[in-house]
Amino acid sequence: MTSELLNHRVEGPASAPPLLLGPSLGTSYALWDKVAPELAAAHRVVRWDLPGHGGSPAGLIGPGASVGDLAGPVLALADSLGIERFAYAGVSLGGAVGLHLAVHHPDRLSSLAVICSSAHFNGAKPWEERAALVRREGPAGLAESADARWFTPGFTVPRLVQDHREADPDAYAACCDALAAFDLRDRLAEIAVPTLAVAGRQDPATPPAHLREIADAVPGAALVEIPGASHLAPAEQPEAVLTALRTHFGGPVRRGMEVRREVLGDAHVDRAQARQTPFTARFQDFISRYAWGEIWTDPTLSRRERSMVTLTALVAHGHYDELGMHVRAARRNGLTPEEIGAVLLQTAVYCGVPAANSAFAVAQRVLEEEAAG
Repeated sequence: MTSELLNHRVEGPASAPPLLLGPSLGTSYALWDKVAPELAAAHRVVRWDLPGHGGSPAGLIGPGASVGDLAGPVLALADSLGIERFAYAGVSLGGAVGLHLAVHHPDRLSSLAVICSSAHFNGAKPWEERAALVRREGPAGLAESADARWFTPGFTVPRLVQDHREADPDAYAACCDALAAFDLRDRLAEIAVPTLAVAGRQDPATPPAHLREIADAVPGAALVEIPGASHLAPAEQPEAVLTALRTHFGGPVRRGMEVRREVLGDAHVDRAQARQTPFTARFQDFISRYAWGEIWTDPTLSRRERSMVTLTALVAHGHYDELGMHVRAARRNGLTPEEIGAVLLQTAVYCGVPAANSAFAVAQRVLEEEAAG
């Protein structure tokens, strides 16, 4: 064994909530290429390679390995990065690592997503046979059938197939040993972190029934089935996987929507949501995640102070339609009419009298409507 770390890639702000992404057997962290950069907008994303895959040292595991032997280096990686608790998502064997962590190291996980994976992998014999084959002949032969095992007909990701072909035979076989011994079905009810199970509807390796078994056994777990996806859903249907993970891990999006409603009111947010179209959906997500989920939740300034800054900025740029909305928000955030007037008077000095004149007209109308209603 070696004290080396798993090969990994870190993306996203260092101050963002950490999210670790685990790969499937035979792949590298390239499995997450179409998902990780988007998740990194709101998370500190750490994706890692299995031992002997991608750039990870093969000697991190040996013959007779268990999934626990794979989870250990993941925790060591997190420790090396100063990460105590983290969200986790993993595909297939990477998902099994997540289940192991949730059962055996619940203090380290904040939430879990298990993708195209299982609490058991159809018994030991097929994996024992595969391990023996790879130790004898290497993984290149198996790579020839990877597309059929991983993707729906006609789809492929050459980089991932190449990863399979180049995997270290002994480390790959040791991963097979881990899958052969893995069975957490009798421990699923112990998992206490928020859990999402994601199934590829066309997945022959871990069909939806396996993910449903997890969702049914883990208290409060949710299940999402993705059409048009086989075993490597993040590569084949990245948008669907991204949507599911964003919803589950929420963080800035969920908190942002809460704050948006608290500041602007349910009626305004409901109208905005009702007007949302596929064309505007990503912009609405951006607003909830960035403006409301990251900026307005920053405790450095109070909401009263943020309202004063916002009113000033809107007057400076002549955004009077938005100004009316934020006058209401300022009242909701505790500003009195007199304080709002003082802010607008300040803008007369620094933004100009005509701008302040228009702003006073908007604010007076809103305040009169509030007083009457």
